[in-house]
Amino acid sequence: MKFSSKILKCGLSPMRKFHPYAVAAEKKGRNIYHLNIGQPDIETPKAFFDAVKNFEQPVLAYAASPGVPAYIDAVREYYGKLNIPLENGDILATTGGSEALEMVLACILDDGDEILIPEPFYPNYNTFVKVTGASIRPIPTTAEEGYHYADREKIESLINEHTRAIMVTNPGNPTGVVLSRDEMRMIVDVAKAHDLFVIGDEVYREFVYAGQSLASLAEFDDAAENVVVVDSVSKRFSACGARIGVLVSRNKDLMAQAMKWCQGRLCSATLDQVGAAALYSVGPDYFAKVREEYKLRRDTVMRKLADIPGVVCKCPEGAFYIMAKLPVDDADAFQTWLLEEFEDHGDTVMFAPGEGFYGTPGKGKDEIRIAYVLKQADLERAMDLLALGIQAYNARK
Repeated sequence: MKFSSKILKCGLSPMRKFHPYAVAAEKKGRNIYHLNIGQPDIETPKAFFDAVKNFEQPVLAYAASPGVPAYIDAVREYYGKLNIPLENGDILATTGGSEALEMVLACILDDGDEILIPEPFYPNYNTFVKVTGASIRPIPTTAEEGYHYADREKIESLINEHTRAIMVTNPGNPTGVVLSRDEMRMIVDVAKAHDLFVIGDEVYREFVYAGQSLASLAEFDDAAENVVVVDSVSKRFSACGARIGVLVSRNKDLMAQAMKWCQGRLCSATLDQVGAAALYSVGPDYFAKVREEYKLRRDTVMRKLADIPGVVCKCPEGAFYIMAKLPVDDADAFQTWLLEEFEDHGDTVMFAPGEGFYGTPGKGKDEIRIAYVLKQADLERAMDLLALGIQAYNARK
């Protein structure tokens, strides 16, 4: 049977492809500490569950394709508090941030087109871009420079006749890099100068740790035709299973095209949108507490990494990920070994190997992404296991 050439160009998620090895390890009685997937253990606000429990309509009907009005209103009010005035038509409810990305990329990319994305990047970007027939042109970074990419000369040197957009994750996944407003302004100016879309994946907006105010590419009114924002309740409210996101743009023509996708998939889940609307009633105290918890976890991981000889890692300012270069030859092989052969008192650890976060062949082979989404005691143990694992892995040669 023949399969699409586009899907054959896509790979498995580096966060999930070791699942069979994990299952086998658990069958041996291993306890695995998971640093591989960004699934927060923070409790989802009760407002979500209360809204779903109180849903009393006699028929669970299709929602409107653009979204449940209460959800759209809640998102518009949220952006209003960021001094970003939106109309209801500037917002489309999506099945998680992932569908919002699929939607906008399907609207703007054709076979042979290119999109600039800083690497390392969220690996599913590869899938979303490749199924359109386009490709990612990576904006290169290094661990030694803290994965900094906001350099106008570096970005503009990669633009050619095939370039259609620049996409950034801010704060970054997997790097935790946070753009300053000046850097955001520069990227927007580049997009305007070259008539490109600039897509901001901003699902980690609340999680910044150096006291910065919350920021969005949508702030720049003069670039309303260029800017597209992807957002979600998954990380913000620790509601990954709700699968509710949003596509935001003041480009009316783009949103009209995106409506074709919305109508084609009928609607995002009605009940989840009802619950998601209620999440936006959560106040700033919730985010202050969550930020403090994640900052403590980040500092724990950085302290533990600093004690491992040969690790290269700069302290990230946002999200809940750390990208680090390890003193191992191959992070994929190291992860396989940790699951198949290593244990300490019955425990082992998982991370996401770095190569799958890169578009440039051969890069990231000795890097990993750590998601610091475990409670403090578990995170301490997981990092100790990583250190013990590196030592034992390198000693076996």
